[in-house]
Amino acid sequence: MIESTIDEVTVETDGHVVLVTLNRPEKLNAVTPEMSKELARLAHAINDDDDVRVGIITGAGERAFCAGSDIRTLDEYATPWQFRNRGDYCDALREVRKPLIAAINGYAFGGGVETAMLCDIRLASENAQLAAAEIKLGWIGGGGMSAFLAQSAGPSNAALMLLTGDPIPASTAKDWGLVSEVHPREQLLARAWELAGVIAARPPIAAQTAKANLRATYTMPFDDAMRYERDLQTICFATEDAAEGRAAFAEKRPAVFHGR
Repeated sequence: MIESTIDEVTVETDGHVVLVTLNRPEKLNAVTPEMSKELARLAHAINDDDDVRVGIITGAGERAFCAGSDIRTLDEYATPWQFRNRGDYCDALREVRKPLIAAINGYAFGGGVETAMLCDIRLASENAQLAAAEIKLGWIGGGGMSAFLAQSAGPSNAALMLLTGDPIPASTAKDWGLVSEVHPREQLLARAWELAGVIAARPPIAAQTAKANLRATYTMPFDDAMRYERDLQTICFATEDAAEGRAAFAEKRPAVFHGR
């Protein structure tokens, strides 16, 4: 079972679903270097644990999902080059093969937006606000902010967020395609668990290849993406889970998938 080694990040497991909570609500769940290292470690653990099929990421408290990096810790880097080559939790989360769901409650600023955008499905509370706030402090995001916003919200909306740094409400985020659903705050996490349970019941190899294929479409030419999809389909078709799916369909019973 996956466990956290620090209090500022907690882990809860239910069946094949693991919930990772940023647990620093008094500081709007801003990420310290210690938290970054722990998130990176947990990302690798999720990849390595065959019992985990889906991950949920959220923030503790009622005010924030994540306010990004703790600004006070950034002066600890001795040089810009050291800052450039720091171990970054966004890099580790981007490498997670399992489906990830973001439950965005309250503020998601800076690295908080990047954390959410690294997840495959994003749900937001009605009080959520999203901002690419770094420009207000003199820099820009470095965890994929521009690419993720452009892919999801379109160039003009991405530019509006990147150039002003001002927050947008959950309703606008949904209209722009940054989040899939908006829920009352008290219902958000329950919906995330419900959705994670649905995905966890699907064949895990197919779920992981669907994620890999979707990510590939962002960078591949269309014809290459089509060939890659066909290759991944063939891999899935050869699994025991695919045989189980066909058998369950023929026998009119629920399928039970084992990730083989």
